[in-house]
Amino acid sequence: MAAAVNDDARTATPQPAAALAALADERVDHRFKGLPPDAQGLTVGELANQRRNLFTGGFTTPVLTLSAERLEHNLALMESYTARHGLAFAPHGKTSMAPQLFARQIERGAWGVTLALPHQVRVARAFGVQRIFLANELVDPAALRWIAVELAADPDFAFLCYVDSPRGVELMDRALTGSTRRLDVVVELGAGAGARTGARTEAECAALADAVAATDTLRLVGVAGYEGEVPDADPERVRAWLRRLTALAVAFDADGRFADLPEIVVSAGGSAWFDAVAEVFAELPALSAPALKLLRSGAYVSHDEGHYKHVTPFNRVPEEGALHPALRLWSQVVSRPSPEQAFVNAGKRDAAHDLDLPVPRTVHRDGAEHPATGVTLTALSDQHGWLVTTPDADLEVGDWLSLALSHPCTAFDKWQLIPVVEANGTVTDFIRTHF
Repeated sequence: MAAAVNDDARTATPQPAAALAALADERVDHRFKGLPPDAQGLTVGELANQRRNLFTGGFTTPVLTLSAERLEHNLALMESYTARHGLAFAPHGKTSMAPQLFARQIERGAWGVTLALPHQVRVARAFGVQRIFLANELVDPAALRWIAVELAADPDFAFLCYVDSPRGVELMDRALTGSTRRLDVVVELGAGAGARTGARTEAECAALADAVAATDTLRLVGVAGYEGEVPDADPERVRAWLRRLTALAVAFDADGRFADLPEIVVSAGGSAWFDAVAEVFAELPALSAPALKLLRSGAYVSHDEGHYKHVTPFNRVPEEGALHPALRLWSQVVSRPSPEQAFVNAGKRDAAHDLDLPVPRTVHRDGAEHPATGVTLTALSDQHGWLVTTPDADLEVGDWLSLALSHPCTAFDKWQLIPVVEANGTVTDFIRTHF
């Protein structure tokens, strides 16, 4: 039998403002790539207050940057989009794992933050996030007991996660024996045969709901899933699966499975199909309690110039706006062995490359910038980018070359401290990641 949760092992009430402010007190040193060597010993806040120029202020390459203006644009756009469509918003924090961005997302109207792993929840809690959707199954007993302690210590902390198997429910119940608050769960409906996690059929979902109801430790609060895993996804298939999800919520409610809840959670939404989520969730009929229609898109915060540029729903609904790519990786030309070839000092350790290779965009030389015409990146080594150049390429050793990236999730995780840069090159802030 599992040990009872120790109610005395309580954590302190999170103080988000103090925790965020403390990030500015961290000392600049060798841990952080791309920062000026002469900033050694300054605090991050002191360096930000100097408002150095990215190109003349001592920054070294490679260095990943976030556009201040584009970041703000993306935050504002998704705030207005979700409000316009009656959606609650819990952006997926695994994209950036940056508490400063979590705070800005919440300030811009987000309900809370979505996460995927217990460590990520611990990061969010350390910075005072009060509403967390864990879009995953959680069966690790140590993590479950820690969550139970957090819930017991903070009555205002809201946490919910997936269940997708009777065995998982059994393990959760065993780990949570003795907890003082029930843990809120949603039944995950799988996106189809061969998809990722989730119960495959409505009958399996009903059996899961029965298993949850038989425990003293769990409370069923809704249904959820991820439409991005629909096999051979297209608008028709995605909408069909989303209608299965909403129908499941209606059926559960009709069976009295959500009795006495203040709200019923219906959640979906990655970064490729949130227009379909908005459309189908708008069709949801009235339930016995208000529906919390929870969207979980995360990549929007920085967007990109590759994968998400092509799959964003704003391509289908341009009248709703457009996200702007906010990440740029600045590298430096370190070798020009022939007129047809060059090398920069950024490679796999610095650039996202799991979906698409980086794309050269601009060349910066002596305070002026011009398009990277005739420059193509063809491969990455650990610390080098391989460039093919045509005769019209204006590229010299020592030039700074900006690279557009594809897939923000694997760009953020390579950088611990990311300069936020205004359009004129002024560095105004630094974003600290916690992977």
